[in-house]
Amino acid sequence: MITIGQLADYAGVTTKAIRHYHERGLLPEPDRDSSGYRRYTAKDAIDLVKIRTLANAGVPLARIKDVLDAGPDALTAAIAEIDHNLQDRIEQLRRTRDQLAQLHGGDRLFVTPEVADHLDELRELGVSERQIHLERDGWILMQTASPEDVRVWIAERRELMTDPEFRALYLEHDAAYDWSPGDPRLPALAERTRDWFTRHHSRSETRPVHNPTIARLAAQSQPGASSPAWDRLGQLMKD
Repeated sequence: MITIGQLADYAGVTTKAIRHYHERGLLPEPDRDSSGYRRYTAKDAIDLVKIRTLANAGVPLARIKDVLDAGPDALTAAIAEIDHNLQDRIEQLRRTRDQLAQLHGGDRLFVTPEVADHLDELRELGVSERQIHLERDGWILMQTASPEDVRVWIAERRELMTDPEFRALYLEHDAAYDWSPGDPRLPALAERTRDWFTRHHSRSETRPVHNPTIARLAAQSQPGASSPAWDRLGQLMKD
C-alpha cells in the first residue's frame, strides 16, 4: 500500500493529475485509513500507468475510460477512431501553421494571391501605404460580397494598371490626397479622369454583386478614405 505521493512518483505524474483522474472517474479514489491517508494498491498503480500512457498518446480523457473497459476488438476500433481524429487535428494544426507563416507576407493572409500580387505591384509603382491599405480593405470586403467575381475584378484592375494613362491618373489621385482643396491642379485632374472613363468601359460593371449589403460596405468611405482635396475632386467630377 502506498500514498498518493509515492504513486505519483512511481507513475511519473503529479498528485494534481491523480486527483484530476479521480474527479473524471478514471481512477477510483480509495478510502482513507485510520491515519487519514489514502492508500493505493498495485492495481491502482497499473491503472494509473495505463491512463498516463493513453493520455500521453493523445487519447482524450473523455475517451480513456471507454478504451480501458473495451474488449480487444472494441479497443482496436476505438484506437483507430482516435488515430483518425488525431490526424484531422494534425492537419488543422498544419493549416494553422501555414496561416501563421503567411503573416510574414502581411496582406497575403487576408486576400487572394492575385490581390496580394496587385498590392505588391502598387508598392513597386510608389503608391502610398495609405492608398494600399484602403485598396486591401476594399478587396477584403469585396471578397465577402462576391468571392466568385473577385478574380474577374482583380484581373481587370491589374490589366488597367498596365495602361500608362490610367496608371498616371491613379498615381496622381493618390498624390492629390494631400493637396489643398483649392489646388489648381484638381479641375484638370477631374477633367482628365472623366475623359478617361468616358473612353473606357468596365467589364465588371455588368456583373451582379451577390451580397448587396457587403457591396455597399465596400463602396462606403472607410476611416481615412477621403480628404478635403479628394472630396473636392469628387465634386468636380460630378459637376
